[in-house]
Amino acid sequence: MDFGDDVMDGSDAQHRKKRYHRHTPRQIQQLEAMFKECPHPDENQRMQLSRELGLEPRQIKFWFQNRRTQMKAQHERQDNCFLRAENDKIRCENIAMREALRNVICPTCGGPPVADDYFDEQKLRMENARLKEELDRVSSLTSKYLGRPFTQLPPVQPLSMSSSLDLSVGGLGSPALGPSLDLDLLSGGSSGYGHHPAFHLPTAVPEMERPMMAEMATRAMDELIRMAQAGDQLWARAAGPDGREVLNVDTYDSIFSKPGSSFRGPDVHVEGSRDSGLVFMSAIGLVDMFMDSSKWMEFFPAIVSNARTIDVLVNGMAGRSGSLVLMYEELHVMSPVVPTRELCFLRYCRQIEHGLWAIADVSVDLQPCDARFGAPPRSCRLPSGCLIADMANGYSKVTWVEHMEVEDRVPIHLLYRDLILSGAAFGAHRWLAALQRACERCACLATAGMPPRDIAGVTPEGNRSMMKLSQRMVSGFCASLSASQLHRWTTLSGPNDVGVRVMVHRSTDPGQPSGVVLSAATSIWLPVPCDRVFAFICDENTRSQVP
Repeated sequence: MDFGDDVMDGSDAQHRKKRYHRHTPRQIQQLEAMFKECPHPDENQRMQLSRELGLEPRQIKFWFQNRRTQMKAQHERQDNCFLRAENDKIRCENIAMREALRNVICPTCGGPPVADDYFDEQKLRMENARLKEELDRVSSLTSKYLGRPFTQLPPVQPLSMSSSLDLSVGGLGSPALGPSLDLDLLSGGSSGYGHHPAFHLPTAVPEMERPMMAEMATRAMDELIRMAQAGDQLWARAAGPDGREVLNVDTYDSIFSKPGSSFRGPDVHVEGSRDSGLVFMSAIGLVDMFMDSSKWMEFFPAIVSNARTIDVLVNGMAGRSGSLVLMYEELHVMSPVVPTRELCFLRYCRQIEHGLWAIADVSVDLQPCDARFGAPPRSCRLPSGCLIADMANGYSKVTWVEHMEVEDRVPIHLLYRDLILSGAAFGAHRWLAALQRACERCACLATAGMPPRDIAGVTPEGNRSMMKLSQRMVSGFCASLSASQLHRWTTLSGPNDVGVRVMVHRSTDPGQPSGVVLSAATSIWLPVPCDRVFAFICDENTRSQVP
């Protein structure tokens, strides 16, 4: 780098004229080499450089002064950039902390944080009186359900955030200490349905892991398309009236061989199934539903008890083609005796051609998902998903592929053993049937050209309100029967080995008044087809015959 010198001789000093001297490349190279060794040369070193380079000692001195000034300015700029980046990082963390504090959830009740003035003595007494009324009402409802009177409730300790309220059921178990019904209204497991996962999930995927996840999703998409289009070699018809297509595991391992894929533990079983059918919804509408975790829950309340989008890794065109998201879901069979399945998986959307879409799912191994005490058996979703093809009549043809590996660490009740081990509980046939029903409900809501009033005098807006209400009722009912870790079921005695399970929780539905809700569930086996049971219950004339 060239640093010029302002040299003034005696003849020009009075006129303050300056003469600029430009160093040669060789002079600059030697000066830079000397600067790296010694930024502050002494007089002898400057004299030696002056002789070697043919410069005056004063020029050498000015060059080193200018070079040190420029180096200091460079360091200051670097420090400023670093400090600016640190400042931006701290500002972002501050904003994130403020948002987290604004949306913080109470770890005990699952609700918003309690304000400081809540602990006013008068408000506490009013709250205790309201809770006592609710518990009295629950006691009367439970007594009516069991046909036996409840014993007196034990006194409630004031401000005991960790104590539970026990209702001893008279006539059941020991006379003195019968089975207790957990009414811990302040526990996180008793508030709400399916809004918070049972374990802590990451809020975002680290940047270094995103390329690896994108590659994993691409491989899963390719495998899904091959499986959806494969022939009889990979898929076989299961025995039974429905004739479901089930996966030939040996053929799959030979075609899609991966390191260690053929080795499975003795407690791991594979569920693979495929089904196809027509759905009354456009391909674009189905894609939007698949990529939205809230809509995903609404469409499958009988299968998905909880779902959440953890992070959007890639936001594709209009949130569709090319989109890649990391999702969490909890799958359930509507019975407290069947453990739920919790999955963290990538969902990748791609438009293969005009009118043809593919949605691919594959599990990712996130440590927080498996490092939780009391977590359910591990479930792993291998490349699964569906192909969606637009039809000319407003329908879409959906080919659904479901492929999972599940650990059998928890014994399955005899009533549900065949349903679970056969893969029918979470198989493609059940997913597709639920999707068809959900799309039919959406079609009823979006029907255009309806008359201003129907025969009963109900307006189209009234019909939509009733449909939305029924959707909330179905979602709440399905979620209330889940064996999720958020629910605390207490087993009472019953007419069979399943028994009666009872749960009490605080109502958090914004459309319902706050209070205590009592849920009781049991399972029985009837030697009649399910459609006959359904018709029997739906018929008002026969329903009254239920004892």
